[in-house]
Amino acid sequence: MRPLQQLILGTALLILTAEGYTLRQFKLGDTGYHTRASNTADPIQGEDMAFWRRDAQETLLKQLKLKNKVTKAKNIVFFLGDGMSISTVTAARILKGSQTGLYEREKLVWEEFPHSAFSKTYTANAQVPDSAATATAYLHGVKCNQGTIGVDSNVKENDCEAMRNPAFQTTSIAKWFQDAGRSTGLVTTARVTHATPSAMYAHTANRDWEDDESVLKSDQNPELCDDIAEQLIFGETGKNFKVILGGGRRHFTPENASDVEDGEPGYRTDGKNLIDAWKEDKASSGFRASYVWNRPDLDAVDIKNTDYLMGLFSYSHMAYAVERDTAMDPSLPEMTKKAIEMLQKDKNGFFLLVEGGRIDHGNHMNSARRSLTEAVELDQAVQVALDMTNPDETIILVTADHAHSLSINGYPDRHNDILGIGEVSKSDNVSYTTVLYATGPGHEITPECKRPDPSGVDTTDKNYKQTSAVHRNSSTHEGSDVGIWVTGPHSHLFTGVYEQNYIPHALAYAACVGDGLSFCENE
Repeated sequence: MRPLQQLILGTALLILTAEGYTLRQFKLGDTGYHTRASNTADPIQGEDMAFWRRDAQETLLKQLKLKNKVTKAKNIVFFLGDGMSISTVTAARILKGSQTGLYEREKLVWEEFPHSAFSKTYTANAQVPDSAATATAYLHGVKCNQGTIGVDSNVKENDCEAMRNPAFQTTSIAKWFQDAGRSTGLVTTARVTHATPSAMYAHTANRDWEDDESVLKSDQNPELCDDIAEQLIFGETGKNFKVILGGGRRHFTPENASDVEDGEPGYRTDGKNLIDAWKEDKASSGFRASYVWNRPDLDAVDIKNTDYLMGLFSYSHMAYAVERDTAMDPSLPEMTKKAIEMLQKDKNGFFLLVEGGRIDHGNHMNSARRSLTEAVELDQAVQVALDMTNPDETIILVTADHAHSLSINGYPDRHNDILGIGEVSKSDNVSYTTVLYATGPGHEITPECKRPDPSGVDTTDKNYKQTSAVHRNSSTHEGSDVGIWVTGPHSHLFTGVYEQNYIPHALAYAACVGDGLSFCENE
């Protein structure tokens, strides 16, 4: 192929042809330049004009090669980083970079995706959202009120009567896939009845109604207001999930039963054991179902001879990655792998939700170490999905439900530990960490009415709470837009700033499900 253009970029010859480009490296002489492929331990050395011009030209050529994939999406793997603000993404990238030696120039897996966008996360009644209303937006395509799930704005929080009205109930993209004869599943490090996963299958006026006891505590009748756990086991959408993996055993077991790990009683006051009910329901229908509660049992599941898989690996939320018992508890990448293996048996395709739920919880605690480590684990799970699926038939989307008040501050040098000290303030001569929070439990004042100096403590410890400006027992969410990163068929539909409820409509178009516009109508 005859070259269309040749460019000398630092120590490389870039040859552009009609078919693409080739980058031929020169032998390094005395210039000290580094190529992108050199992966040196010190990426700052040699970052001169030639380096940055070469870097930009390579990126430009990569963009020029992009072509829109306009084929039907057979599968969708939807990754949700709960509370994963843009600042959380940036900080997680730097944390990952400190482990690989690339520091600020590291990339999270999804940052290499061809298309990206932003979503506006406000809800029907709030500027700063919660995880329930946002989940209804990005899974159902409808904005609703804070604290409600799977219903529209006609349902106010705790309004049991309104939530039971079919006219106000919305359906998720998981239901759209099921109606199209395709498999569905969910994976989370939180409780499977928590706000994000429950939006896949539940209709409720209160996100906290995870069991019948919680309904009773709200002075409502659990016989009328079905709790979330019951909707997962018996509901029209929940009962059809081929894969359910996460935490939260307590909401499925009765108060007179002891948990298999720590002996704590279940939360249910109705005497129901919903785990047993799930197994009995599948067996009575002639299906082969496997229930597991630990990593060894999950590893031992015979995928070929299993029709339905449920794993509840903890009493409440699963442990943070920095605290996990790896002998007993599976990681998010391991659960993702098992879920995809199960769902890939369906030749028609599948929809899988994977939530990094504890990113949010770490941020609520002002514990950057916990939160950012969870985000890096989500990055690993995304890589698993990329390795296991065909990019020509699978959409992989990564986004967040809402932002958090984490900020990256000061003027630290390159390669500074993201969990370390940012600088010493000239105003009070006291240091502060690079990562800070606007609100939360990290607010402290010394007896002298000064900020405590973090330079004398280990700010990288998992239990260290980064300083916050306003004291709260739990950090608030933040109202900024959040990122959307997409690869696969029709990923070009995500290239702007959108209302959050746009997301499932675009995905449904690409996958030819639901009752809206469909790519298949144009074939």
